[in-house]
Amino acid sequence: MTTSEPEASRPSPDRATPDSMLHTHPGTVGPDDLVLAAGRDLTPKNLEWARRKLAAEGPAAIEKLLP
Repeated sequence: MTTSEPEASRPSPDRATPDSMLHTHPGTVGPDDLVLAAGRDLTPKNLEWARRKLAAEGPAAIEKLLP
């Protein structure tokens, strides 16, 4: 089967993110995780936003940001 995508531009299977890194576990989400999941820079302002969000929503807050 042929595709229009060149072989070199396809993601390599050995470069895929392991499944264990794609899912959160209760209590393991920190403010920096939430900031990065939101696509924001790690700044004091964004970290404070994440702390407030985690305080209000708990670790499940990150699940709303991840696909």
